[in-house]
Order: sequence, then C-alpha cells, then structure tokens
Amino acid sequence: MKGIRFIIAGIVFGIIMVKSEAASWYRIQEMFRFQSFHMYGIIGTAVSLGAIAVLLIKKIKVRDSNGERIVFTDKDKGWKRYLLGGAIFGLGWALAGACPGPMFVNLGYGYLTMIIVIAGALIGTYLYGVIKAYLPH
Repeated sequence: MKGIRFIIAGIVFGIIMVKSEAASWYRIQEMFRFQSFHMYGIIGTAVSLGAIAVLLIKKIKVRDSNGERIVFTDKDKGWKRYLLGGAIFGLGWALAGACPGPMFVNLGYGYLTMIIVIAGALIGTYLYGVIKAYLPH
C-alpha cells in the first residue's frame, strides 16, 4: 500500500493528458507538421514548471522518500549526442504518435494498438542496455 500515491499520481497524470489533448495522436501530428501551437504551449509550460521545480528543490534542499537530499549533477555538454538522441526520439514520437507518457495513457484509454508501440519501446530500451557499454558516452 506504500506505492498507492504513485498509482494515484499516474491516474491524475493520465486524466490531465487526456483532458489537455496531449495524448491525442492528431494533436501530436499537428505539432510535427507545425500546424498548431497547442502542443508547443503544453511542452513549454512543462519545461518552465520543471525549471522552477528544480530551482525550488535546490533552494529548499528537498529530500527524497528515503530522507536523502536530492542532488543534481552536471552532465556532458556535448551537443552531438543530444542531437542524435533527440532525432531518434522525435522520429519514434512522430511515427508512433506518442511519446512514453501518452503511450500508456492511450492504452488505458482503449487504443489497443499502443501495445505494439509499448513493446517496441521496451525492446529498444532493453537493447540499449545490452549495447550501452559499446557506445561512445
């Protein structure tokens, strides 16, 4: 029962995704065709709120569920890996019509074809774990 808060958070996230139309295949396609500002507004709002949350976590010195302080570490600033990773992620997003969050929301909404997309994402994640040691990092 300790994880019930995560289930509730997932349900609330799903409701917000559906009500804001962020899980809509049509809205995602509009975004990739530059036909609507809707998704850019949602993503921009999420990035802004995320930046504010990180600043507050650093300033207030928030602790995780185990009582340990949350610490952010600097990452490699190399742009090539992010460009390649972003292109692969964006291509998958455009082809599937969903990124990881909406994949599960759409499955819960009854779009059973998302099982194929989720399976592909899981297989891709597993294969990355297998070959990660051989990739330049």
